[in-house]
Amino acid sequence: MTRLARRAWPPALVLALLVLGWDLAANAVSASDTLPGPWLVVRSSWNDRSNLLDAMWATSQEALLGIALAIVCAVALAIAIDWSRTVRRGIYPLMVISQTIPLIALAPLVVIWFGFGAAPKVVLVALFTFFAIAIGTIQGLGSADPDAMDLLRTMGASRAQLLWRVRVPSALPQFFTGLKVSVTFAYVSAIFAEYVGSTQGLGYYMSVSKQFFRADLVFGAVIVSAGLTLVLFGLVAACERAVIRWRPPAQADAAW
Repeated sequence: MTRLARRAWPPALVLALLVLGWDLAANAVSASDTLPGPWLVVRSSWNDRSNLLDAMWATSQEALLGIALAIVCAVALAIAIDWSRTVRRGIYPLMVISQTIPLIALAPLVVIWFGFGAAPKVVLVALFTFFAIAIGTIQGLGSADPDAMDLLRTMGASRAQLLWRVRVPSALPQFFTGLKVSVTFAYVSAIFAEYVGSTQGLGYYMSVSKQFFRADLVFGAVIVSAGLTLVLFGLVAACERAVIRWRPPAQADAAW
């Protein structure tokens, strides 16, 4: 508990200072319709919690399904690129070039193709979060220990056995690094997709609140989306610790 408190108080102090500054700025402006104070945001969001909870649930479904789709596609493509030099030469450059296309410009097209349901939001979340997972997995597969590979080859291991016994375990740390980067974009991309065209979700909730000049509800939805992103990031970090037990924890605060 002492160690947890030691780690928790610095961000808690910074957060308290930010809330205090926000409250002072809101009191100085004295215009709750443009810059509502933190307590007004909390009170308004709580009073509208039924609509906010429905929006949270819809956006969370889109974000989680999009991340799941991105993981499946990214890992499959990374293994194919690592398995075959032909695939690497043909697909890897195109995958990098694809990131130069503004995905924001694709959002209206995806809505036109897939409609106003959950499908275009899931596709856009997958497109936004795919690249970091794929690159991390590709680099991790390529960083496998060559001595371990040679040892298993002398024992008659097949390419599939080398992949699952050496290369995939070696890729797990970088896979989770890419995944932690990607999940920070999941809710953002889902909300943006809802702005383009939707009848539910946090993006739609913010859009409707903006039309009624309810800045307090917009602030509340923003805070909720940030909290959901932190929860998702924490779940990924917990899965990483559970799966990669042999990896020593990073000593970011250690002296060097």
